[in-house]
Formats: sequence, structure tokens, C-alpha cells
Amino acid sequence: MRDAAIEIAPGRYRESQGRWFEDFRVGDIYEHRPGRTISEADNTWFTLLTMNSHPLHFDHEYAAKTEFGRPLVVSTLTLAILTGMSVSDVSAKAVANLGWTDIRLPHPVFHGDTLYAESEVTELRDSEKRPAQGIVTIRTTGRNQHGAVICTYLRTMLVWKRGHGPDSL
Repeated sequence: MRDAAIEIAPGRYRESQGRWFEDFRVGDIYEHRPGRTISEADNTWFTLLTMNSHPLHFDHEYAAKTEFGRPLVVSTLTLAILTGMSVSDVSAKAVANLGWTDIRLPHPVFHGDTLYAESEVTELRDSEKRPAQGIVTIRTTGRNQHGAVICTYLRTMLVWKRGHGPDSL
């Protein structure tokens, strides 16, 4: 179970985020809150930052002539936000991300949509080369404000075991 705070001296507490490797259980599902509403500015900034010049993301006249009728949010922004939403729960004690796989985007995301995410633990194993760490795989599902699944993916992380790492007391 994730601790909200750790007492580091009598009456003095330090916020603690994330889970140690031992806190994860296959099948557990973590709902990540709060949700995040995507603005047009978010999408425009991300488009500029990443040099994604496809007009479907920022040209309203172009987007109006597509099947969507309006600009789409850049899919990698969707992925980044969903991943970010999960950090405080599943990867705040991670050493490193090892990868994302099986990324699916079954429903478009538009300006004004609010995203919500949840992650299910799908696999756990000790690291063969790093005895103070373990490998955690989660399946994250993102939904919009109407409950439509907008993105799913698997993410694998190297996570500290309890009593190890820079966050240990």
C-alpha cells in the first residue's frame, strides 16, 4: 500500500509518492486522479515543441474538411498526459522506464476533452542483474469524459525495492 507520508522525526513528515516493488500485486488496478482537460493551447504548444507539422492538429480549416471536422489532439500528447497521470501512483519510485508497447488509439481526442486513466499491474519479476530492484509491467487505459477508451498501452518500469534507492530512509 502506498504511504501518503513518512514520519522522518517526531511530528515531522515527508510526502511519499509511488510504490515500492513489493507494494505491487498482479491484477491490482490504480485509478489515477485528477483528470486532465486538454486545451487548444496544450495541443498547439505540444505540436510546436515536437515539430509535428501535420495540419490536422492546428489548422481548423484543414481539419474541418476531414472526417473529424475539427482538429485532433496530437496522439503523443495523449500518451504523455496519460503516462504523467500515472507517475505519482506507479512510477515515482522507478529507476527507469524500460519501454512502452502495444499502444492503441481507438478513439480520437479533441480540444476540451477531459482524460482519465487507470493502470492494471500485469506482470512482476525480480531484476536478474539488480537485486535491489524489480520489473513492473502495467496496462494503462485512458478514457474521455464520456467513458470512451481513447488509448491503451503496456508500460514496463524498473522499480526500487523497499529500503533501497534515493527515496529510502
